[in-house]
Amino acid sequence: MTSIDVQDLTKEYGPRRAVDHLTFRVLPGRVTGFLGPNGAGKSTTMRLVLGLDRPTSGTATVGGRAYATLREPLHHVGALLDAQAAHGSRTGRDHLRTLAAGNRIPDRRVDEVLEETGLAPAARRRVKTYSLGMRQRLGIAAALLGDPEVVMLDEPSNGLDPEGIIWIRELLRRLAGEGRTVLVSSHLMNETASFADHLVVLGRGRLLADTPMREFIDARVRPRVRIRTTDPTALRDVLARHGHDAQQHEEGHWTVHHARVDDIGRLVSAEGVPVLELTAQEGTLEQAYLDLTAEEAEFAAHPSTPQPQEA
Repeated sequence: MTSIDVQDLTKEYGPRRAVDHLTFRVLPGRVTGFLGPNGAGKSTTMRLVLGLDRPTSGTATVGGRAYATLREPLHHVGALLDAQAAHGSRTGRDHLRTLAAGNRIPDRRVDEVLEETGLAPAARRRVKTYSLGMRQRLGIAAALLGDPEVVMLDEPSNGLDPEGIIWIRELLRRLAGEGRTVLVSSHLMNETASFADHLVVLGRGRLLADTPMREFIDARVRPRVRIRTTDPTALRDVLARHGHDAQQHEEGHWTVHHARVDDIGRLVSAEGVPVLELTAQEGTLEQAYLDLTAEEAEFAAHPSTPQPQEA
């Protein structure tokens, strides 16, 4: 089993501690979302896993081995940290061929990943002519080049158009379905919610959460039920008698807080309250994430207080 194992990992830059005694494990067969505010230590952690930085203490290994000890590492780990890393004067195909040659990967594999990432029509164009989305696809092609067991991507949706976002979502799910270990760092909560099975969340270099995504949301955002009826008086009375906190909206529907749709459905049915609509309003990843990290952001904007005008 090829997993990413981070054990008591610490990285200091002078007086600043970017990663603080971090321990977690990324397992194969699922997509792990790697979340945290700016400055939380996500990029530093990924660099430490890839041997691009040395830890102050602790370890970061892939399949039980340090990345620097892997022979022909692209066969084991594929990573995208910086879509601007490719040399602008090379063609997209030549960039991939250079990487392939250093890892004894045949040229036919270069053509396969160009097709897979949709870059085949632009393969002979210079990278400096590529849009941000095309550079992103090239970086993903490089990560897939060695058909690795472990894939690590930092903000893979950055610069992609809607079709590209759907493509990367399906790609991540497929890679996990093939039993690979997939770690994806992102600031896009809605997008992460569409592909992640598990979450690792950092704040100021420390581990805040390491949990399945649904459990993460349910633990922090109370469920609600949306209901509409032709008899609001009866609905209000029934909910109040059973201790439910309900809010009526101008649009005509009610929100029942801290409630499950099955419970409310059984209750109003037993009391004979006519129902036009009854739906669950589950919490979102964005709500849960903001609840957890509200005090952990290193850089946060606050609304300015209007100053009183002089007469």
